[in-house]
Amino acid sequence: MWYAIVGTDNPESLAGRKSARPAHIARLKQLQDEGRLLLAGPFPAIDSPEPGPAGFSGSLIVAEFASLAQAQEWAGADPYIAAGVYRETSVKPFLKALPAA
Repeated sequence: MWYAIVGTDNPESLAGRKSARPAHIARLKQLQDEGRLLLAGPFPAIDSPEPGPAGFSGSLIVAEFASLAQAQEWAGADPYIAAGVYRETSVKPFLKALPAA
């Protein structure tokens, strides 16, 4: 099943985000290589594709896992958590309706 993982950033977390990004992206690429990643990306803190020093307010990942517990475990091991970027994460089941496969 698909799961939506939303990470909400701590204030002033841009430096931590930049330093932990390679490890964060490596985990996402692994999901992609396994055919389990639907989409992933950050939420700019301002209305711009290049938010600069404003940074980001969080991230969205939609990926396939065997269970909610596995999705939560995967989300809990995100390098952004260890780096203090995310202040909280939520994991919810997600049903992809459109576009149709």
